[in-house]
Amino acid sequence: MTIELMPIPIILFLFLVLVLVSIRQINQYERGVKLTFGKFSGIMQPGWRIVWPVIQKMYRADMRIQVVDVPSQESLTRDNIPVGVNAVVYFKVVDAEKALLNVQYYAYASQQLAQTTLRNAVGEVTLDKLLTDRDDIAENIKKIVGSNTQEWGIEMIKIELKDIVIPENLKRTIMKAAEAERERQAVIIQSQGEIEAAKNISQAAEILAKHPGGLHIRTLSAINDLSSDQSNTTVWMLPIEVLHAVEGIAQMTRKK
Repeated sequence: MTIELMPIPIILFLFLVLVLVSIRQINQYERGVKLTFGKFSGIMQPGWRIVWPVIQKMYRADMRIQVVDVPSQESLTRDNIPVGVNAVVYFKVVDAEKALLNVQYYAYASQQLAQTTLRNAVGEVTLDKLLTDRDDIAENIKKIVGSNTQEWGIEMIKIELKDIVIPENLKRTIMKAAEAERERQAVIIQSQGEIEAAKNISQAAEILAKHPGGLHIRTLSAINDLSSDQSNTTVWMLPIEVLHAVEGIAQMTRKK
């Protein structure tokens, strides 16, 4: 019994078909993780790569910066005020092998980790600190999440707190507190202005008292300011010295 071999052209044609079927394209922003017989066998760089059917399999990892939205989290602050906080997470894969072999669905896992960390971080601060120190809180969340995602081959780029939703009645209370604070500042500024004005008037009175003709000149200046506008009623003011002189003349007249 003889076994007939396949013609060489047919063998070459089948091999060419096998090669064409085995070609995989990896884009510039991707990396391929190749498994051979189910075991990790290497990282595949961008370009056309051969992945033999049946014995090999390839998984792609996106190396670009990815953006994940963290849904609003209802939590209690340290001073027991219910708030809703949502955030956005920026991260990228720096080690494709770890991202695909150490964790299932690395993007979803990163989102869930950021979500739970955000809820815990809100519970550790007061409402005032949450409203005023958003950047510091976001940086703290980034450090906590980043320390856990390193073993997944993921680097946390940035975490931003988007919106902080507080109850309506608390908003009105905050507005009243802000209004009262503004009024307090206005009263303080007004009183400081009155103190400075009183000091200036006192200094001016001392200067006028040292010069006998100073008060008369100030009186004439005030009269000139009042008479510059025809709609003003001019009031003639006499220094107290004139009244004393008139009183002295009257007493001399009575003696005569």
